[in-house]
Amino acid sequence: MNAEKPDRFDESLDAKGLDCPLPLLKAKQALNRLSGGQILYVEATDQGSVRDFDAFARQSGNQLCYSETVDGAYRFWLRKRA
Repeated sequence: MNAEKPDRFDESLDAKGLDCPLPLLKAKQALNRLSGGQILYVEATDQGSVRDFDAFARQSGNQLCYSETVDGAYRFWLRKRA
């Protein structure tokens, strides 16, 4: 993954406890509310979200700035495409 975790985000999404595909669908909705260049922080517990968010970023043109796993939670920082 990218080297540096962003030190800020513009909106956060708690998708813990949601199963696939809900974390990604809710993230897409949240990104639609953001302006280009803004960052969405997502926290999920669905194991498939790691693969889903990576593929989504590549296909959509949004940037997966950073991801990490902490205590069974998957954390993602997505920058909305300009």
